[in-house]
Amino acid sequence: MNKQFLEEIKTKLEKDYAQLTKDLGDFSKSDPKAVRPDFITLFPEYGDDEDENAGEIAAYSNNLALEDKLEKEFRDVLNAIKRIEKNEYGLCKYCGQEISEDRLRARPTSTSCVACKKTLTQEV
Repeated sequence: MNKQFLEEIKTKLEKDYAQLTKDLGDFSKSDPKAVRPDFITLFPEYGDDEDENAGEIAAYSNNLALEDKLEKEFRDVLNAIKRIEKNEYGLCKYCGQEISEDRLRARPTSTSCVACKKTLTQEV
């Protein structure tokens, strides 16, 4: 794989990592005891009134869903960076063939080539 392309992708992934870390930090905290990156959504404190309690629950529920989505993206980005550092980036984990640069530009965290992904999702 082209060294310049890998540097471009690594730079993008590092920016994504920083943004995801910031976004997750807005409403959660990192669990230092976790073996792999894990975040814990914080329960908001708006006050003791009934409507404030309802708002807290709604915000917490929304933040749990958002944390789940962002945490998955965070892990994918972190794993992609590790694959670059180990010189394993850009190879399909199913067939071992090189993943196209177009696919990696569109989705830098891809771990499968288009053909294998279509087979996995049973697309024609």
